[in-house]
Amino acid sequence: MNRTSSELKTFKRTISLELCRWYMGMLLTNLVAKQDTNQAFSLLEATLAPGSEPPPHVHSREDELFYVLEGEFDVYVGEEAYQAKTGECVFLPKLKPHAFLIRSHRLRALILYTPGGLEEAFLRVSSPAQKLELPDGATTYSMSDSEQTARRFSEYGVRLLAPDELAVQLPLYPNPPVALERPI
Repeated sequence: MNRTSSELKTFKRTISLELCRWYMGMLLTNLVAKQDTNQAFSLLEATLAPGSEPPPHVHSREDELFYVLEGEFDVYVGEEAYQAKTGECVFLPKLKPHAFLIRSHRLRALILYTPGGLEEAFLRVSSPAQKLELPDGATTYSMSDSEQTARRFSEYGVRLLAPDELAVQLPLYPNPPVALERPI
């Protein structure tokens, strides 16, 4: 049963090990889950390094907003490209194909999904973070089974773009992507 706005509970959260998960080489903190907002939105803090970016994709259910806390990344959405850095945000409407490439040694961003729910796709195959840092030697999207990833995300209305779709749907996205090397 959905709770009405007046039945929702006020809360305060901060980054803590109990809220953090390791997923595909990222550190994810689930600050606001869909259950907290009557499914209106969810909010994650994500820390990523070059090479941990998701494959180009398109959402059918939710809009996505990135607010950069630290670092820089290039965002490709349809026929547009943006460079986003600390203090800037990028809005990605549903049904618009997009991808991004991290251009700094580390990217920390708040990610808002509206409506909420997509965070479950990450959390269900993640592991509890052992420390508030990026995991060492973790499997990233480029190392994982892309068919399994595509099936999991399709359950949440996200479709990964096929290689032959990139030139048409994301013409400015470098193919193959040229990422910044992660420091050793």
